[in-house]
Amino acid sequence: MTFDINKSIEILRRTPQVLEILLTGLSKDWIYNNEGEDTWSPYDVVGHLIHGEKTDWITRAQIILSDAEDKIFEPFDRFAQLDNDQDTPISELLTTFKKLRNTNIQELQSMDINDAKLDKEGTHPALGPAKLRELLSTWVVHDLAHIAQISRVMAKQYKSEVGPWIEYLGILK
Repeated sequence: MTFDINKSIEILRRTPQVLEILLTGLSKDWIYNNEGEDTWSPYDVVGHLIHGEKTDWITRAQIILSDAEDKIFEPFDRFAQLDNDQDTPISELLTTFKKLRNTNIQELQSMDINDAKLDKEGTHPALGPAKLRELLSTWVVHDLAHIAQISRVMAKQYKSEVGPWIEYLGILK
C-alpha cells in the first residue's frame, strides 16, 4: 500500500481509542510493569506518545511546509516522559493523549495535503533529508509499533505462567 493521508488518519484517529479500551480500569501491575531494566511500561509508552503529540509530528510537518530556509528539526527527546510526574493516573494521560491527538488531526487536515506537499522535505538531525510523506507514514507506524509494544509488555507479565503453551505464543519469545 502506498501512502494515503486519509488511510493514515484512520489509524491516527483510532490509536487513542485503542489505548483507552486496552488500559482503562486495569490494575497498576498491568500499567506500570515493564520487561526489565531500561524498558518501558504501558504507562511510559502513553507518556511518550503525549510528548510526541506536543513536540514532534505536527511541529515537524509545519517545518517541512514552511517557507523557512532552515528546515532542520529539533532533536526529539524519546525519553522525556520519564522526567514527568509518574503519579498522574493513566486515565488522565489517556484523556490528554486523546485531546492532543484530536487537535493534531484537525491541524493535519487543515494543511490541505497534496502530492506536491508530500514531496517537500525537512532535515532530521540524525537521519538527514525526510519528505513529509515519510514523516506522516512514520507517525502511523510509530503508533502501531507502540500498540504492539504495549501488548507485548503486558503479555510478558504471564510469560512464566503459560507453561507448555509458550511454544505457540510468539509474542513471548
